[in-house]
Amino acid sequence: MAGVQLYDYQLEAVQKMRLGCILCGGVGSGKSRTGLAFYYQMFDGKLNTEEYVPMVEPEDLYIITTARKRDTGEWDEELAPFFMSTDESLDLYNHKVVIDSWNNIGKYIGIKRAFFIFDEQRVVGNGSWVKDFLRITRENDWILLSATPGDCWTDYIPVFIANGFYRNRTQFNNEHVVYSRFSKYPKIDRYLNTSRLIRLRERILVDMDFERKTIPHHENIYVEFDQRKYKDICMSRWNPWEGRPIETASEFCSSLRRVVNADESRQQEVLDICMTHPRVIIFYNFDYELDILLHLPYDNGVEVAQWNGHKHQPIPDTDKWVYLVQYNAGAEGWNCIKTDTIIFYSQNYSYKVMEQASGRIDRLNTPFKDLWFYHLKSRSGIDVAISRALMQKKQFNERKFYGA
Repeated sequence: MAGVQLYDYQLEAVQKMRLGCILCGGVGSGKSRTGLAFYYQMFDGKLNTEEYVPMVEPEDLYIITTARKRDTGEWDEELAPFFMSTDESLDLYNHKVVIDSWNNIGKYIGIKRAFFIFDEQRVVGNGSWVKDFLRITRENDWILLSATPGDCWTDYIPVFIANGFYRNRTQFNNEHVVYSRFSKYPKIDRYLNTSRLIRLRERILVDMDFERKTIPHHENIYVEFDQRKYKDICMSRWNPWEGRPIETASEFCSSLRRVVNADESRQQEVLDICMTHPRVIIFYNFDYELDILLHLPYDNGVEVAQWNGHKHQPIPDTDKWVYLVQYNAGAEGWNCIKTDTIIFYSQNYSYKVMEQASGRIDRLNTPFKDLWFYHLKSRSGIDVAISRALMQKKQFNERKFYGA
């Protein structure tokens, strides 16, 4: 049996890792393999050897990941070089291996003396997933894998608590948070004693530094939009599709985006790109965009498949295809090395989501050197504002735009 082989940067990361750490690597950097290597080495496995060295009495392994990554079997492929499997007949060891989604994390409360790998950062805020995460980490060994571990100090609170740095969120807030006195809702004005927070973050964050062989080409393609209809909605605050006044900031922004995103010039750009790129992934936001993209007159022989909340179709195995992916359903947890092209039909509000979506084709094992990312956008106010937020690595704020 051949030994488990890692790249030098992965091996270096394993040596730096500790229980309770966040393994931080860019999208496509091989975090899954590196996390498993840490588990393997913890139980006396040896890395980068000619012959496989078995582990000694390994703990049960639970992998909490995205629903798509669970369903497509990507983790099963990563387990194979370690001679582990969710199938007991294929597993070398007398232990349990479970792969499940974050939606089912509550099922594993009560598990003790096991090893948990939490894949993709989901422990932000104070919702049910965070509470379940904290209950599980009290009784088990664990690590977390993430390409985007946190934007602000409050994002790290659950991991800080799980590591025992703070008893609870209240203690963290009392020691580090000053709230604005002039806000109608709790709004953080500034943080105190950030030097300690920096030290704590450095204790738990393990960066994987690696040089990509790929060259990404991000191209902004500006398209037209119906300026008169756009201005009418801005002035009247009227929803022309439902025939009633616009009531919320979200409805206002989505109405403007519908005018912009449905323009024929945007559709024509998709067709033009597909003429020169035979295999294309297209990311979109809304159902009406999906309807547009499904009915475009692509070239003969182009197979169209989709992944969203309605359908979970695989990537076509043909010479020419278009794969339509809704951001929320498919921006993370899968990869494709069959194409070098992604079209962003419309922008997402979150720069994290955009970054994750780009990483679907920017993988370690891609055969392509040049990768093409086409960002379709207009010079409308809504598109410009979203682009500005993404460039600043911020979440687009609908309420702020609505009141502008």
